[in-house]
Amino acid sequence: MRIESFALLDSKDKFHQKALHWSGQFDEISFFNSNGMSDQWGKFEQVMAVKALYSFRANQNVFDGLDAFLKLHRSKFIPGFLSYDLKNEIEELQTTGKDELEFPEAYFFVPAITIRWTGDQVHIEAEDPVAIYQAISDTQIPEAFPIAVHVQSRWTKSEYTEAFENVQAHIQRGDIYEVNLCQEFFAENADVSPFEVYHRLNSISPTPFSSFFKLGHHFIMSASPERFLAKQQGKLISQPIKGTAKRGTNAIEDQEIIADMLRSKKEIAENVMIVDLVRNDLTRSALPGTVEATRLFEIQSFKQVHQMISTITCVQAPHVANVDVIRNTFPAGSMTGAPKIAAMQICDQLEARKRGIYAGSIGYFDTVHDEFDFNVVIRSLLYNKQKRYLSFHTGGAVTNQADAEHEYQECLLKASAVLKALGTSLDE
Repeated sequence: MRIESFALLDSKDKFHQKALHWSGQFDEISFFNSNGMSDQWGKFEQVMAVKALYSFRANQNVFDGLDAFLKLHRSKFIPGFLSYDLKNEIEELQTTGKDELEFPEAYFFVPAITIRWTGDQVHIEAEDPVAIYQAISDTQIPEAFPIAVHVQSRWTKSEYTEAFENVQAHIQRGDIYEVNLCQEFFAENADVSPFEVYHRLNSISPTPFSSFFKLGHHFIMSASPERFLAKQQGKLISQPIKGTAKRGTNAIEDQEIIADMLRSKKEIAENVMIVDLVRNDLTRSALPGTVEATRLFEIQSFKQVHQMISTITCVQAPHVANVDVIRNTFPAGSMTGAPKIAAMQICDQLEARKRGIYAGSIGYFDTVHDEFDFNVVIRSLLYNKQKRYLSFHTGGAVTNQADAEHEYQECLLKASAVLKALGTSLDE
């Protein structure tokens, strides 16, 4: 396996568009794009991996099987995804919602070809990197074409409100403090180019944990702004998001919105609850006394929304395996509620469809450096090309102080970039 570096003749964006279209010949594609927003814990500006030499695909005994797979393939870059419904393997839970997309619960692969972008250089690891660079450079980006899909909401507004009020009744009985209630938007008989949709979505909503994943006829197009969990130099980092507000029309309005977020007792309370949940999850994998909230209530501004993000870190205990670290914290607390198990039970009872990859995680293990980085699958489109079924979810925190109308509108705000990428509006 040779590694060679090349100067980019085109812009990074144009080269990665060419690379995505070139990669369409393979059944397995993973592409991670930080959109120039990589922080101190991010390792890659952009990285693509294609063509599985070895793969791990499972619907049961996932974590034990994945641990064995990683031990078998040391000194490798191994991308993949984990379904939200792996919660059923971790806790005594079950999913009753119908599954239209039929993704596996987990999939990881050892790639034959890995391409990394750094500055104005691209680094290709493959048997014949020169030929691959030339093939990508020669690839023609297809002309964009109109996308016509008919997007529907799984719930009517009144059905959402009914579920919302059901959650609040649980809160008032003391069953839970907070639940992340989610709803599905979907399109049937949808014929789309996943590459074109991803490019549009990433242009409309560039985020630090953007990703594109292909597994046969299954596609994930993600504009996630949220890190679930990373490991770097023995330190674990989780960055839950709780708190969302729309962008203003100008800088002054943006500052007013940010100030309102930081004054909001509701937003702060939601964030604190999830920070406490994540701290508790991390203690199961941490050296005693090392868990700390290093940053609280930071507002990060993206093209579509402002987000309130906190950062919790710890030192990984040496006896805890990387897969067990993920098992101990999965799924992301920002997508469940608190207490975590009770919140997940209520979501299972109320939500109309299986979440699947939504609210799960996409990322990679770097077994060369004993590190990993995983996002939370939100603001993401899932597509079964064979069934022509397209789906995305949005959700928001329900607390005792929450207002159904406000939370419903927040769901629509979170859906706006995806709908725009599809060139459509919502049929309510």
